[in-house]
Amino acid sequence: MTRVTRLARPLLAGALVLAAAGGALGVALTRDGGPSTTAAPGSAPTPTPLAVSVDKHGCGAPPTSLAAGPVAFAVTDSASTFVTVYLTDPGGDRAYAEIRWLGPRHTLPLTGSLAAGRYALRCVFSDGPVVSSPTLAVTGSASGTLTGYAPMPDLALAGAVASYRAWVQAALPGLLAAAQTLDADVARGDLASARADWLPAHLDYERLGAAYNSFGDFDASIDGRADGLPQGTATSGWTGFFALEQGLWHGAPASALRPLTQHLVSDVQGLIADFPSEDTDPGDLPLRAHEILENGLQFQLSGHADYGSGTTLATLDANVQGTQEVLSLLAPLLRERAPGLLDGVDQQLAQLRVQLAACRTGSASGTSAGSNSGAGADWTPAASLDRDRRERLDGALGALLEQLSEIPNLLAPRTDA
Repeated sequence: MTRVTRLARPLLAGALVLAAAGGALGVALTRDGGPSTTAAPGSAPTPTPLAVSVDKHGCGAPPTSLAAGPVAFAVTDSASTFVTVYLTDPGGDRAYAEIRWLGPRHTLPLTGSLAAGRYALRCVFSDGPVVSSPTLAVTGSASGTLTGYAPMPDLALAGAVASYRAWVQAALPGLLAAAQTLDADVARGDLASARADWLPAHLDYERLGAAYNSFGDFDASIDGRADGLPQGTATSGWTGFFALEQGLWHGAPASALRPLTQHLVSDVQGLIADFPSEDTDPGDLPLRAHEILENGLQFQLSGHADYGSGTTLATLDANVQGTQEVLSLLAPLLRERAPGLLDGVDQQLAQLRVQLAACRTGSASGTSAGSNSGAGADWTPAASLDRDRRERLDGALGALLEQLSEIPNLLAPRTDA
Protein backbone atom coordinates (compact mmCIF):
# COMPACT_ATOMS: atom_id res chain seq x y z
CA MET A 1 0.00 0.00 0.00
CA THR A 2 1.32 3.45 -0.83
CA ARG A 3 0.46 5.87 1.91
CA VAL A 4 0.85 9.46 2.90
CA THR A 5 2.82 9.78 6.11
CA ARG A 6 0.11 10.81 8.52
CA LEU A 7 0.83 13.32 11.24
CA ALA A 8 -1.42 13.64 14.24
CA ARG A 9 -4.45 15.67 13.25
CA PRO A 10 -7.23 17.36 15.19
CA LEU A 11 -10.41 15.33 15.43
CA LEU A 12 -12.31 17.87 13.36
CA ALA A 13 -10.85 18.50 9.93
CA GLY A 14 -12.29 22.00 9.94
CA ALA A 15 -10.91 22.84 13.35
CA LEU A 16 -7.80 24.92 13.78
CA VAL A 17 -5.57 23.70 16.58
CA LEU A 18 -4.73 26.70 18.72
CA ALA A 19 -1.76 25.80 20.84
CA ALA A 20 -1.52 29.27 22.31
CA ALA A 21 -5.21 29.26 23.19
CA GLY A 22 -4.99 25.87 24.83
CA GLY A 23 -7.58 24.11 22.70
CA ALA A 24 -9.31 23.52 19.39
CA LEU A 25 -11.55 26.12 17.81
CA GLY A 26 -15.27 25.50 18.30
CA VAL A 27 -17.17 24.41 15.22
CA ALA A 28 -20.79 24.05 14.23
CA LEU A 29 -21.97 20.61 13.13
CA THR A 30 -23.67 21.23 9.79
CA ARG A 31 -26.92 19.89 8.42
CA ASP A 32 -25.14 17.02 6.66
CA GLY A 33 -23.17 16.12 9.76
CA GLY A 34 -19.86 17.72 8.88
CA PRO A 35 -18.06 20.52 10.72
CA SER A 36 -18.31 24.12 9.62
CA THR A 37 -16.49 27.21 10.81
CA THR A 38 -18.37 29.52 8.44
CA ALA A 39 -21.86 30.92 8.47
CA ALA A 40 -24.48 29.29 6.28
CA PRO A 41 -25.12 31.13 2.98
CA GLY A 42 -27.67 33.86 3.48
CA SER A 43 -27.54 33.65 7.27
CA ALA A 44 -27.26 36.68 9.51
CA PRO A 45 -23.83 37.72 10.79
CA THR A 46 -22.64 35.95 13.92
CA PRO A 47 -23.56 38.09 16.93
CA THR A 48 -21.19 39.28 19.62
CA PRO A 49 -20.28 36.22 21.72
CA LEU A 50 -21.99 35.79 25.08
CA ALA A 51 -19.48 35.08 27.86
CA VAL A 52 -19.89 31.69 29.53
CA SER A 53 -17.63 30.30 32.26
CA VAL A 54 -17.62 26.54 32.83
CA ASP A 55 -16.28 24.40 35.66
CA LYS A 56 -16.92 21.00 37.20
CA HIS A 57 -19.96 22.28 39.08
CA GLY A 58 -21.84 23.46 36.01
CA CYS A 59 -21.50 24.02 32.28
CA GLY A 60 -22.02 27.75 32.46
CA ALA A 61 -25.15 29.87 32.71
CA PRO A 62 -26.21 30.87 29.19
CA PRO A 63 -29.26 33.11 28.75
CA THR A 64 -32.54 31.32 29.34
CA SER A 65 -33.91 32.51 25.99
CA LEU A 66 -32.58 33.63 22.61
CA ALA A 67 -34.00 34.36 19.17
CA ALA A 68 -33.60 31.77 16.42
CA GLY A 69 -30.64 32.23 14.09
CA PRO A 70 -26.92 32.68 14.72
CA VAL A 71 -25.77 32.35 18.32
CA ALA A 72 -22.28 32.68 19.74
CA PHE A 73 -20.71 31.95 23.09
CA ALA A 74 -17.24 32.80 24.36
CA VAL A 75 -16.56 29.80 26.59
CA THR A 76 -13.91 29.99 29.32
CA ASP A 77 -12.64 26.91 31.13
CA SER A 78 -12.45 27.92 34.79
CA ALA A 79 -11.43 24.42 35.90
CA SER A 80 -7.92 22.99 36.18
CA THR A 81 -8.38 20.34 33.46
CA PHE A 82 -9.25 20.29 29.76
CA VAL A 83 -12.90 20.17 28.79
CA THR A 84 -14.94 19.33 25.69
CA VAL A 85 -17.99 21.58 25.33
CA TYR A 86 -21.05 20.62 23.29
CA LEU A 87 -24.17 22.54 22.36
CA THR A 88 -26.87 19.85 22.47
CA ASP A 89 -30.56 19.34 23.00
CA PRO A 90 -31.37 18.90 26.72
CA GLY A 91 -31.32 15.09 26.50
CA GLY A 92 -28.06 14.94 24.57
CA ASP A 93 -29.72 13.15 21.65
CA ARG A 94 -28.31 15.58 19.09
CA ALA A 95 -25.18 17.75 19.03
CA TYR A 96 -25.13 21.08 17.17
CA ALA A 97 -21.70 22.57 17.88
CA GLU A 98 -18.61 21.69 19.86
CA ILE A 99 -15.27 22.83 21.20
CA ARG A 100 -13.26 19.65 21.10
CA TRP A 101 -10.59 20.67 23.61
CA LEU A 102 -10.58 23.80 25.75
CA GLY A 103 -7.64 24.35 28.08
CA PRO A 104 -7.77 25.63 31.65
CA ARG A 105 -8.12 29.41 31.92
CA HIS A 106 -8.54 29.80 28.17
CA THR A 107 -11.46 31.05 26.10
CA LEU A 108 -12.73 29.89 22.69
CA PRO A 109 -15.85 30.66 20.64
CA LEU A 110 -18.76 28.23 20.24
CA THR A 111 -21.12 29.22 17.43
CA GLY A 112 -24.02 27.91 15.39
CA SER A 113 -27.36 28.88 13.87
CA LEU A 114 -30.26 27.40 15.81
CA ALA A 115 -33.91 26.77 15.01
CA ALA A 116 -36.65 27.15 17.62
CA GLY A 117 -36.30 24.57 20.36
CA ARG A 118 -34.63 23.78 23.66
CA TYR A 119 -30.86 23.47 24.00
CA ALA A 120 -28.15 23.13 26.65
CA LEU A 121 -24.40 23.29 27.00
CA ARG A 122 -22.76 20.02 28.05
CA CYS A 123 -19.22 19.88 29.47
CA VAL A 124 -17.13 16.71 29.50
CA PHE A 125 -13.96 17.18 31.57
CA SER A 126 -10.86 15.17 30.79
CA ASP A 127 -10.72 13.69 34.30
CA GLY A 128 -14.29 12.40 34.22
CA PRO A 129 -16.96 14.88 35.39
CA VAL A 130 -19.84 15.58 32.99
CA VAL A 131 -22.09 18.54 33.74
CA SER A 132 -24.79 20.46 31.87
CA SER A 133 -26.09 24.01 31.85
CA PRO A 134 -29.68 25.08 32.49
CA THR A 135 -31.94 24.78 29.44
CA LEU A 136 -31.81 27.51 26.81
CA ALA A 137 -35.05 28.22 24.92
CA VAL A 138 -34.79 29.45 21.32
CA THR A 139 -37.88 31.00 19.76
CA GLY A 140 -38.81 32.35 16.33
CA SER A 141 -37.63 31.19 12.91
CA ALA A 142 -34.49 31.52 10.80
CA SER A 143 -32.99 30.06 7.64
CA GLY A 144 -29.83 27.98 7.43
CA THR A 145 -30.19 26.48 10.90
CA LEU A 146 -28.38 23.35 12.04
CA THR A 147 -30.11 20.02 12.51
CA GLY A 148 -27.07 18.48 14.18
CA TYR A 149 -26.71 14.74 14.46
CA ALA A 150 -26.67 11.91 16.96
CA PRO A 151 -23.41 11.70 18.93
CA MET A 152 -21.68 8.35 18.48
CA PRO A 153 -20.64 6.25 21.49
CA ASP A 154 -17.06 4.99 21.69
CA LEU A 155 -18.11 1.37 21.19
CA ALA A 156 -20.36 1.98 18.18
CA LEU A 157 -17.54 1.10 15.76
CA ALA A 158 -16.73 -2.21 17.45
CA GLY A 159 -19.02 -4.26 15.22
CA ALA A 160 -17.75 -2.70 12.00
CA VAL A 161 -14.13 -3.19 13.05
CA ALA A 162 -14.74 -6.84 13.96
CA SER A 163 -16.43 -7.46 10.60
CA TYR A 164 -13.61 -5.75 8.74
CA ARG A 165 -10.96 -7.78 10.55
CA ALA A 166 -12.85 -10.97 9.70
CA TRP A 167 -12.98 -9.90 6.04
CA VAL A 168 -9.24 -9.21 6.01
CA GLN A 169 -8.41 -12.47 7.73
CA ALA A 170 -10.49 -14.37 5.17
CA ALA A 171 -8.69 -12.57 2.31
CA LEU A 172 -5.13 -13.21 3.49
CA PRO A 173 -4.94 -16.88 2.38
CA GLY A 174 -5.76 -15.76 -1.17
CA LEU A 175 -2.92 -13.26 -0.97
CA LEU A 176 -0.59 -16.03 0.17
CA ALA A 177 -1.65 -18.29 -2.70
CA ALA A 178 -1.02 -15.47 -5.19
CA ALA A 179 2.42 -14.81 -3.68
CA GLN A 180 3.27 -18.51 -3.87
CA THR A 181 2.24 -18.61 -7.54
CA LEU A 182 4.52 -15.67 -8.23
CA ASP A 183 7.36 -17.39 -6.39
CA ALA A 184 6.84 -20.61 -8.36
CA ASP A 185 6.98 -18.66 -11.64
CA VAL A 186 10.32 -17.16 -10.73
CA ALA A 187 11.65 -20.44 -9.32
CA ARG A 188 11.29 -22.10 -12.72
CA GLY A 189 12.63 -19.03 -14.54
CA ASP A 190 9.30 -18.19 -16.21
CA LEU A 191 9.43 -14.40 -15.94
CA ALA A 192 6.67 -13.88 -18.51
CA SER A 193 4.28 -15.75 -16.21
CA ALA A 194 5.69 -13.86 -13.24
CA ARG A 195 4.85 -10.56 -14.91
CA ALA A 196 1.34 -11.86 -15.60
CA ASP A 197 0.88 -13.03 -12.01
CA TRP A 198 2.44 -10.02 -10.28
CA LEU A 199 -0.57 -7.71 -10.73
CA PRO A 200 -3.29 -10.05 -9.36
CA ALA A 201 -1.15 -10.66 -6.29
CA HIS A 202 -0.48 -6.97 -5.80
CA LEU A 203 -4.16 -6.06 -6.17
CA ASP A 204 -5.07 -8.68 -3.56
CA TYR A 205 -2.96 -6.67 -1.12
CA GLU A 206 -4.11 -3.24 -2.24
CA ARG A 207 -7.79 -4.07 -1.63
CA LEU A 208 -7.03 -4.45 2.08
CA GLY A 209 -6.69 -0.69 2.33
CA ALA A 210 -8.01 0.01 5.83
CA ALA A 211 -6.02 -2.64 7.67
CA TYR A 212 -2.43 -1.51 7.17
CA ASN A 213 -2.02 0.11 10.57
CA SER A 214 -2.73 -3.37 11.98
CA PHE A 215 -0.01 -4.97 9.84
CA GLY A 216 2.95 -3.56 11.77
CA ASP A 217 6.31 -3.85 10.00
CA PHE A 218 4.91 -6.32 7.48
CA ASP A 219 3.31 -3.50 5.49
CA ALA A 220 6.59 -1.78 4.67
CA SER A 221 8.25 -5.09 3.86
CA ILE A 222 5.40 -6.26 1.59
CA ASP A 223 4.49 -3.00 -0.13
CA GLY A 224 7.07 -0.34 0.63
CA ARG A 225 8.05 2.08 -2.12
CA ALA A 226 11.64 3.16 -2.76
CA ASP A 227 10.90 6.75 -1.69
CA GLY A 228 13.30 7.80 1.03
CA LEU A 229 15.61 4.82 0.66
CA PRO A 230 19.29 5.86 0.61
CA GLN A 231 19.92 4.59 -2.94
CA GLY A 232 16.35 4.56 -4.21
CA THR A 233 15.50 1.48 -6.24
CA ALA A 234 19.13 0.32 -6.02
CA THR A 235 19.00 0.10 -2.22
CA SER A 236 20.03 -3.31 -0.89
CA GLY A 237 17.33 -4.88 1.25
CA TRP A 238 14.38 -3.28 -0.55
CA THR A 239 11.68 -5.93 -0.66
CA GLY A 240 8.04 -6.43 -1.57
CA PHE A 241 5.77 -5.93 -4.53
CA PHE A 242 7.36 -2.73 -5.80
CA ALA A 243 10.88 -4.16 -5.64
CA LEU A 244 9.62 -7.12 -7.66
CA GLU A 245 7.91 -4.81 -10.14
CA GLN A 246 11.13 -2.87 -10.60
CA GLY A 247 13.04 -6.07 -11.32
CA LEU A 248 10.44 -7.79 -13.49
CA TRP A 249 10.03 -4.81 -15.79
CA HIS A 250 13.68 -3.77 -15.91
CA GLY A 251 15.37 -6.98 -16.96
CA ALA A 252 16.46 -8.49 -13.63
CA PRO A 253 17.29 -12.21 -13.92
CA ALA A 254 15.34 -14.88 -12.07
CA SER A 255 18.33 -15.45 -9.78
CA ALA A 256 18.03 -11.87 -8.53
CA LEU A 257 14.24 -12.01 -8.22
CA ARG A 258 13.92 -15.33 -6.39
CA PRO A 259 15.06 -13.99 -3.00
CA LEU A 260 12.39 -11.28 -3.33
CA THR A 261 9.56 -13.71 -4.07
CA GLN A 262 10.69 -16.00 -1.25
CA HIS A 263 10.78 -13.01 1.10
CA LEU A 264 7.29 -11.99 -0.03
CA VAL A 265 5.88 -15.45 0.70
CA SER A 266 7.57 -15.46 4.10
CA ASP A 267 6.21 -12.00 4.92
CA VAL A 268 2.64 -12.93 4.02
CA GLN A 269 2.91 -16.12 6.08
CA GLY A 270 4.19 -14.04 8.98
CA LEU A 271 1.36 -11.54 8.54
CA ILE A 272 -1.24 -14.32 8.61
CA ALA A 273 0.23 -15.65 11.85
CA ASP A 274 0.57 -12.21 13.45
CA PHE A 275 -2.65 -10.47 12.38
CA PRO A 276 -4.99 -12.07 14.96
CA SER A 277 -2.85 -10.66 17.79
CA GLU A 278 -2.67 -7.13 16.35
CA ASP A 279 -5.13 -4.45 17.44
CA THR A 280 -7.12 -2.30 15.04
CA ASP A 281 -7.84 1.23 16.23
CA PRO A 282 -11.60 1.74 15.69
CA GLY A 283 -10.90 5.29 14.53
CA ASP A 284 -8.79 3.95 11.66
CA LEU A 285 -11.80 2.57 9.81
CA PRO A 286 -13.61 5.89 9.16
CA LEU A 287 -10.26 7.62 8.66
CA ARG A 288 -9.17 5.14 6.02
CA ALA A 289 -12.54 5.51 4.27
CA HIS A 290 -11.07 8.82 3.12
CA GLU A 291 -7.33 8.17 3.15
CA ILE A 292 -7.30 5.09 0.89
CA LEU A 293 -8.32 7.21 -2.11
CA GLU A 294 -6.40 10.25 -0.89
CA ASN A 295 -3.32 8.06 -1.27
CA GLY A 296 -4.66 6.82 -4.60
CA LEU A 297 -4.79 10.37 -5.91
CA GLN A 298 -1.24 11.12 -4.76
CA PHE A 299 0.48 7.91 -5.83
CA GLN A 300 -1.67 6.00 -8.33
CA LEU A 301 -3.43 8.53 -10.55
CA SER A 302 -0.20 10.53 -10.65
CA GLY A 303 1.75 7.44 -11.73
CA HIS A 304 4.25 8.09 -8.94
CA ALA A 305 4.05 4.47 -7.77
CA ASP A 306 4.68 3.00 -11.24
CA TYR A 307 7.90 0.96 -11.23
CA GLY A 308 7.49 -0.32 -14.77
CA SER A 309 4.27 -2.29 -15.11
CA GLY A 310 2.11 0.74 -15.97
CA THR A 311 -0.70 -0.54 -13.77
CA THR A 312 -1.26 2.17 -11.19
CA LEU A 313 -4.79 2.72 -12.52
CA ALA A 314 -5.51 -0.94 -11.78
CA THR A 315 -4.22 -0.28 -8.27
CA LEU A 316 -6.48 2.76 -8.00
CA ASP A 317 -9.42 0.57 -9.00
CA ALA A 318 -8.48 -1.89 -6.23
CA ASN A 319 -8.33 1.06 -3.83
CA VAL A 320 -11.88 2.00 -4.87
CA GLN A 321 -12.99 -1.56 -4.11
CA GLY A 322 -11.29 -1.39 -0.71
CA THR A 323 -13.09 1.87 0.02
CA GLN A 324 -16.42 0.32 -0.97
CA GLU A 325 -15.83 -2.52 1.49
CA VAL A 326 -15.09 -0.10 4.32
CA LEU A 327 -18.18 1.97 3.55
CA SER A 328 -20.42 -1.10 3.41
CA LEU A 329 -19.46 -1.86 7.02
CA LEU A 330 -19.87 1.75 8.15
CA ALA A 331 -23.20 2.13 6.32
CA PRO A 332 -25.54 1.71 9.33
CA LEU A 333 -23.71 4.38 11.31
CA LEU A 334 -23.51 6.72 8.32
CA ARG A 335 -27.18 6.41 7.38
CA GLU A 336 -28.17 7.24 10.94
CA ARG A 337 -26.10 10.43 10.98
CA ALA A 338 -26.08 11.68 7.38
CA PRO A 339 -28.76 9.82 5.40
CA GLY A 340 -27.94 11.30 2.00
CA LEU A 341 -24.16 11.12 2.18
CA LEU A 342 -23.68 7.41 1.55
CA ASP A 343 -26.00 7.24 -1.46
CA GLY A 344 -24.08 10.04 -3.17
CA VAL A 345 -20.71 8.51 -2.34
CA ASP A 346 -21.77 5.06 -3.55
CA GLN A 347 -22.85 6.55 -6.86
CA GLN A 348 -19.58 8.46 -7.24
CA LEU A 349 -17.53 5.35 -6.48
CA ALA A 350 -19.43 3.36 -9.11
CA GLN A 351 -18.94 6.13 -11.66
CA LEU A 352 -15.22 6.29 -10.89
CA ARG A 353 -14.89 2.56 -11.51
CA VAL A 354 -16.62 3.01 -14.88
CA GLN A 355 -14.12 5.75 -15.77
CA LEU A 356 -11.21 3.55 -14.71
CA ALA A 357 -12.54 0.61 -16.72
CA ALA A 358 -12.49 2.86 -19.78
CA CYS A 359 -8.73 3.19 -19.28
CA ARG A 360 -8.26 -0.44 -20.26
CA THR A 361 -7.23 -0.98 -23.86
CA GLY A 362 -8.67 -4.49 -24.05
CA SER A 363 -5.56 -5.92 -25.66
CA ALA A 364 -2.33 -7.38 -24.38
CA SER A 365 0.89 -6.69 -26.16
CA GLY A 366 4.29 -8.20 -25.81
CA THR A 367 5.95 -10.11 -23.03
CA SER A 368 9.47 -8.76 -23.10
CA ALA A 369 11.03 -7.24 -20.03
CA GLY A 370 10.51 -3.51 -19.91
CA SER A 371 7.08 -3.60 -21.59
CA ASN A 372 3.66 -3.25 -19.99
CA SER A 373 3.24 -7.00 -20.30
CA GLY A 374 1.31 -9.72 -18.54
CA ALA A 375 -2.06 -9.37 -16.82
CA GLY A 376 -1.66 -5.60 -16.65
CA ALA A 377 -0.92 -5.14 -20.34
CA ASP A 378 -4.39 -3.82 -21.10
CA TRP A 379 -4.21 -0.99 -18.56
CA THR A 380 -3.24 2.44 -19.87
CA PRO A 381 -0.26 3.71 -17.85
CA ALA A 382 -1.14 6.84 -15.89
CA ALA A 383 1.63 8.72 -17.68
CA SER A 384 -0.03 7.94 -21.03
CA LEU A 385 -3.48 9.29 -20.21
CA ASP A 386 -4.64 12.03 -22.54
CA ARG A 387 -5.34 15.39 -20.94
CA ASP A 388 -9.12 15.13 -21.12
CA ARG A 389 -9.30 11.72 -19.48
CA ARG A 390 -6.80 12.67 -16.78
CA GLU A 391 -8.76 15.82 -15.95
CA ARG A 392 -12.02 13.89 -15.77
CA LEU A 393 -10.50 11.27 -13.47
CA ASP A 394 -8.87 13.93 -11.33
CA GLY A 395 -12.14 15.85 -11.05
CA ALA A 396 -14.16 12.76 -10.19
CA LEU A 397 -11.67 11.64 -7.56
CA GLY A 398 -11.39 15.13 -6.08
CA ALA A 399 -15.17 15.48 -5.76
CA LEU A 400 -15.38 12.05 -4.17
CA LEU A 401 -12.64 12.86 -1.67
CA GLU A 402 -14.50 16.01 -0.65
CA GLN A 403 -17.49 13.87 0.31
CA LEU A 404 -15.41 11.16 1.97
CA SER A 405 -13.58 13.75 4.07
CA GLU A 406 -16.75 14.21 6.15
CA ILE A 407 -16.73 10.63 7.38
CA PRO A 408 -13.89 10.71 9.97
CA ASN A 409 -15.53 13.64 11.75
CA LEU A 410 -19.01 12.25 11.35
CA LEU A 411 -18.00 8.99 13.04
CA ALA A 412 -15.74 10.48 15.69
CA PRO A 413 -16.69 9.15 19.15
CA ARG A 414 -18.68 11.65 21.19
CA THR A 415 -19.82 9.35 23.97
CA ASP A 416 -20.72 12.00 26.55
CA ALA A 417 -22.19 14.68 24.24
